[in-house]
Amino acid sequence: MDRGVIILGLCFILVGLPVIFGAAQKIYKRQLRFKEKQLSWMAQDAETKAAAYAAQIQQLEQRVRILEKIATDRGTQLSAEIESLRDAPPR
Repeated sequence: MDRGVIILGLCFILVGLPVIFGAAQKIYKRQLRFKEKQLSWMAQDAETKAAAYAAQIQQLEQRVRILEKIATDRGTQLSAEIESLRDAPPR
């Protein structure tokens, strides 16, 4: 009986453990590939948001330049420029 248990144990070690570790390795690799895809999607999303923010910053900088020009221009056309900006559609 002891001999049968030893043989069964050896079979488990020689066959069972490699099968279990092989399956665990495949599961780990699959999870790793999914995480890589997830990070890629997050990077693309961040890139899109960064481009949108850059465009918005450019628009705001342009508006600030116009306002600075109006604030520093003390000429007679100040009120006319203000009125033209009020009537103009936002960019």
